[in-house]
Amino acid sequence: MRDLPDDDTWLTDRRRATGDRIRAERMRQNLTQDRVWLAAGISRGTFQRAEAGQEVTVSTLRRIAWVLEVPLSRLIDEEE
Repeated sequence: MRDLPDDDTWLTDRRRATGDRIRAERMRQNLTQDRVWLAAGISRGTFQRAEAGQEVTVSTLRRIAWVLEVPLSRLIDEEE
């Protein structure tokens, strides 16, 4: 077991990387933000927060992954 770092920058960095993966996958599929957030049943602001790497719920990430037809792990996995 490892200890948490003294600050939360590691968490911010990982959220930002998740947002980057969401954006990259959306663009790879040539989808607009509007198409994704509408299909996912979330608000525009929530989707924009996810792509910006801000804190969103796991349920929101699951909805986005479902719409993009990718495993949730592809969006949040640090090793890819």
